[in-house]
Amino acid sequence: MTETTPDLLYSEAEEDLRAAVRSLLGDRAEPASVLARAEAGTPYEGPLWHALGAEMGLAGLLVPEKLGGQGAGHREAAVVLEEIGRSVAPVPYLTSSVIATETLLGLDTESPQVASLLAELAAGRRTAALALPFSCGPDSPQEREELDGTVSAVADGATADVLLVPTGRGLYAVEAAGAGVAREPLTPLDLTRPLAALAFDGAGGTLLADAGTGRAAVRRGLLAGAGLLASEQLGVAEWCLTSTVAYVRDRKQFNRPVGSFQALKHRLAQLWLEVVSARAAARAAADALATASPDAPLSVAVAQAYCSGVAVRAAEECVQLHGGIGMTWEHPAHLYLKRAKSAQLALGSAGEHRAAVAELVGLPGPS
Repeated sequence: MTETTPDLLYSEAEEDLRAAVRSLLGDRAEPASVLARAEAGTPYEGPLWHALGAEMGLAGLLVPEKLGGQGAGHREAAVVLEEIGRSVAPVPYLTSSVIATETLLGLDTESPQVASLLAELAAGRRTAALALPFSCGPDSPQEREELDGTVSAVADGATADVLLVPTGRGLYAVEAAGAGVAREPLTPLDLTRPLAALAFDGAGGTLLADAGTGRAAVRRGLLAGAGLLASEQLGVAEWCLTSTVAYVRDRKQFNRPVGSFQALKHRLAQLWLEVVSARAAARAAADALATASPDAPLSVAVAQAYCSGVAVRAAEECVQLHGGIGMTWEHPAHLYLKRAKSAQLALGSAGEHRAAVAELVGLPGPS
């Protein structure tokens, strides 16, 4: 049996999608406005998400047309996340349109409850969040026995309309604004991706699947989230590299651009190589998810193990090589550093993903 080599190049349709998303985010999510909303404690802007999710139809990229979505795939969603990373746009795309949506697609989509919720998410009318800590990876423990209890550090848990709650009895859909649900916003490192502590006490929920089916669906959602988070991290790294190169080209010392200094050339060249490698890893993960490849868990683990570190390094270099201005609150560099650092621990740490790689390829781990 001959294995086909995945095509990691961007298609014309993907480039057109990128241009449209970049144009929208350039108009609606410029760094100054993102920073202002984050400082005010209200990072999310309803019109931005409506334009992105509903008007452009991006909320339903992963949802089949027969269920009310666009019938696209993970490669297209990865392009969207690259652009979200480039602008650190505060939108619930990863949590709702990827993780929660993929979780629901892992259930019986003929069920009226599942189909109805998928249609609402695909249309951008509502958002959903998986009621698990944002640090939870595909192979992390996912559930507790009862619906009642508390969950900390849920990404977008304070703004989601519906909460998907995995328990030992099955997977429940709970109305976030319903009785018995308390949401406490937390102060995260990354102000553009809010976290919340959730408490369930006598809350009513709709049972969507039994425990076994729900467990497999949640893993599917977390796997897709981890794989496509690599594309967001790639977008962060690309913005940091591009803006830093532009700055050192214009900034002068001793009557010459600082970018002409050999030491800085070497640092930026090394960073460029890492970003190019991160692009290959992220694209491979997106393609593996899109084609339902049996190697998808390995591709996702490789992408997360590598891209998370590249994003952090690119953001650190961005802050340092911008000199004094890079240390100020007014410059957006700190938004990218915080997004990169928080994403480094999201959906499984790099160490967890390296351990997954070792297990998947049969390498002995450290004793």
